[in-house]
Amino acid sequence: MATIGYKDIEIRLHTNYDEEDINRKIRRMLHIREFKYDIVKKSLDARRKPDVYWLLRLRVISKEIRHTLFAPESSLEIPFQSRKEKVIVVGSGPAGFFAAFVLTKAGFRVTLLEKGPPVKERFNDIIQFEKGGAFKSHSNYCHGEGGAGTFSDGKLTSRTKGIAPEKQFVFESYINAGAPEEIKYMAMPHIGSDNLRVVIPNLRRQFEDLGGKILFNTEVIGLEIKDQKCTGVFTADDFIPGDMVIVAPGHSSYATYRMLYKNGIRFRTKPFAVGVRVEHPQELINKSQWRLPLLPGVKAADYKLTFSPAGGLPVYSFCMCPGGKVIPSAPEACQNIVNGVSDYARNSPWANSAIVAGLDLNALLGKPAGIEESLSWLETLERKAYNLTNSFQIPACKIEDFINHKVSGSIPKNSYPFGTFSYDFQQLLPQPVIESLRIGMVNFTRKIKGFETGIMLGIETKTSAPVQVIRDEQRRCEGFENIFIAGEGSGYTGGITSSAVDGVKVAMGIVGEDH
Repeated sequence: MATIGYKDIEIRLHTNYDEEDINRKIRRMLHIREFKYDIVKKSLDARRKPDVYWLLRLRVISKEIRHTLFAPESSLEIPFQSRKEKVIVVGSGPAGFFAAFVLTKAGFRVTLLEKGPPVKERFNDIIQFEKGGAFKSHSNYCHGEGGAGTFSDGKLTSRTKGIAPEKQFVFESYINAGAPEEIKYMAMPHIGSDNLRVVIPNLRRQFEDLGGKILFNTEVIGLEIKDQKCTGVFTADDFIPGDMVIVAPGHSSYATYRMLYKNGIRFRTKPFAVGVRVEHPQELINKSQWRLPLLPGVKAADYKLTFSPAGGLPVYSFCMCPGGKVIPSAPEACQNIVNGVSDYARNSPWANSAIVAGLDLNALLGKPAGIEESLSWLETLERKAYNLTNSFQIPACKIEDFINHKVSGSIPKNSYPFGTFSYDFQQLLPQPVIESLRIGMVNFTRKIKGFETGIMLGIETKTSAPVQVIRDEQRRCEGFENIFIAGEGSGYTGGITSSAVDGVKVAMGIVGEDH
């Protein structure tokens, strides 16, 4: 029996390549006739624009390759056994869902509690809101099935190291639920908001088929604590007993943070970032990054910008959405903040990104800020933005005018659905943030040709939580035997992938202790 070997190779292809182009390259490089291949990684090389290429790392498997034996990559092993323990998971975002999903696969009796509605109902509420309907505090871009990530670009990039098996499990789960298979190998993978509205309900049905239970429109308002253990949670209508509780509140549920804090969960404050969204015509970004208005085989150009002014705050882009739109992303009524989303095709005429300044509230206030003070400081800023018009209209300014200390006379057409008004951001954001943003914007005009012609929109305050739970190596809250905090709300993760992996690791820690 012939031994099957493999070899990893890298090839460069024009952006509009097809499968035969790959096969031709493999045959030419390895001098073999029969083979299979997997794409390990795919990234765009735009260093010699306008000659832009795809770089592909391939794993070629063939009987004609003899010197390296093929061995499949290790994957996450979830041991199953019938278990009596009841686990309550609070929050159905990436961290909460994947914690619940893994524990259900391991045989635990899991109840997942979500204060908002299912995706379909949530989507309808958002559509009605953008048509002038009422804002619903439990059903909006932040809250509801799947968390804030459901209505986002679905970016899956992560800088976290040492998470290969967990990350593979998360990505395979998304693919099995309908996500594009390319997320396994793209250097900058994304699912797209339109796909997520299908993927999230499909994952939920898989969870339910395994025996998991999910309760929508069920907000947890308290914990029952006895002898440093949580025996269950209180909702507005009921008490639900449990042997373990995992809370995954996301970055916006400050009411949950406060409830946990009142129940003895220890937090510390941490740095965070505030700033604005900027928006440009997508074609301008394409021309700057590729020197071409369009590139066959590539959806839309993106960018990543950073600058640390001497003596100022670090300024950087965050959650860049090529071919997307700017949305109202307030978690609660009478707050006004923005975010960006884009569908899988990334084919809108606009490109947007947060441009934010890293902030240490202790340094800004000149004294140590407590947990409540940190949360209240951000909420006050978000309410201040709303109170400018008592609506979801957002302040705006041309970037060039902002750089030159001017207030724009008019605001160009943009993607935001509730309208904009010209405003001096210096009246809204702290002076150190304004000064650093201004210097950062000047620097970015040297990196992105035409950057100064874009506009600043609204305020962005939810890049990460301003607080961080104190937890042990098993991700248990310090001083408690059976309470775990996971995902962005823990203060240790940011984004879909790292949050989902955090949930998986919480669950696998519980499985390991019980196994």
